[in-house]
Amino acid sequence: MIVVKFGGTSVGDADAIRRATDVVASRARRSPVVVVSAASGTTTELLALAEQAARGQLIGALRSVEHIRERHLQMCDSLLKNVATGADTTAEIAAMCDEIASLAEALNTLGHITPRSLDAVAAFGEQMSSLLVTEAFRARGIPAEHVDAREIMITSEHFNSAEPRPDAISERARDRIAPLVRAGKVPVLGGYIGATSSGITTTLGRGGSDYTASLLGAALAAEDIEIWTDVDGMLTADPRVVSDARLIPQIRFDEASELASFGAKVLHPNTIAPAVRLGIPVYIYNTRNPRQSGTRITFDAPRRAVTAIAAKGDVTMVKVSAPRMLLAQGFLRGVFEIFERHRTSVDVVSTSEVSVSVTLDDATHLDELVVDLRMLGDVSLERDRAIVAIVGSGIGDRSDCMGRALTALGDMHVYMVSLSATGINLTVVVDGANMHAAMTALHTEFFSSGSAA
Repeated sequence: MIVVKFGGTSVGDADAIRRATDVVASRARRSPVVVVSAASGTTTELLALAEQAARGQLIGALRSVEHIRERHLQMCDSLLKNVATGADTTAEIAAMCDEIASLAEALNTLGHITPRSLDAVAAFGEQMSSLLVTEAFRARGIPAEHVDAREIMITSEHFNSAEPRPDAISERARDRIAPLVRAGKVPVLGGYIGATSSGITTTLGRGGSDYTASLLGAALAAEDIEIWTDVDGMLTADPRVVSDARLIPQIRFDEASELASFGAKVLHPNTIAPAVRLGIPVYIYNTRNPRQSGTRITFDAPRRAVTAIAAKGDVTMVKVSAPRMLLAQGFLRGVFEIFERHRTSVDVVSTSEVSVSVTLDDATHLDELVVDLRMLGDVSLERDRAIVAIVGSGIGDRSDCMGRALTALGDMHVYMVSLSATGINLTVVVDGANMHAAMTALHTEFFSSGSAA
């Protein structure tokens, strides 16, 4: 059995769904379980219209609902025009859009929105997509069975970024999905969405659909997990920045997680965690180029000194200076307890005898953080910074990597340098304006012809 996940661009229109259908048909003998995202852009539009309605802009919100309705009904018409169940599917999707409109009207009346309400609205993207894909599969002769993901993906009540309950998910998957697979059916679920044990709709946050696929793969002890997207796989750098970026045929789990953490958009680091624990290989393929070999993420990939370059901008540096307290027992613990209390993760950490500096890519709670941190020392902020990460399982074994990296950056101002505890990630912090130049320079240094990474 395998889990096959299609991203938003891979189910974004009728032609994309047809390509996804071809993929599943080609894997029929491997007993696929299918997870689909909302059609590209739909979740963003749903969240925006909910916010719009809560601000009193009901007409604009309802226009967005009609745009979503029109888009999905057009896909229905193209895929199911001459199919007996086409009218029923059209009616179900129309009813879902009516429900979205009703929720928008309710939010307009209330004049505010809650995380729970946002999840209720956002979930409709996956619901519509999974229903439509199921019927498209059936029209092609694939014995698909639609499964409401909320019956399987049991989560906490932390709305917008709910925490999955693996034991409950495993039990539900064995009871609900495994029998369908044994009966020769192809279960189709929406990713990203779940529900509390009492049935309240939740979402899994960023990368949620991939996370669903990985959780299901772990729950069902899948042979492989396939992530189908709009790129050929993981590359040595962002091809939009580095024109000669190369496909990485195989990559280790820890390297892939590091790259995802530091800006690689192919997958989110949480995505592969359940697969990592069970050693389930994860493959990344391109639905527009299905013959491409893609990228295999596994434990036994070859070790390389440098595997790829990743980066993320819009980073804030926070520096806490407390000459009298830094070395005092419990000081650093106090600093990080503040970040934990405000549910804010840090990326890069650097300490000296008189200060500690960290980087944040989520400044949502920055004002509150600063207030609390000032109880420990002087706080300064430096905005518009960028993190550039050099990732490779062999970095820690090569004494020349840091020297080569700093030399390649030339006269660029480097604010922080950090080698991860695992030795697979060398990170530098530069001006945001220099992010692309830094990525290009480092890629040239470690991947240009004649350069031995």
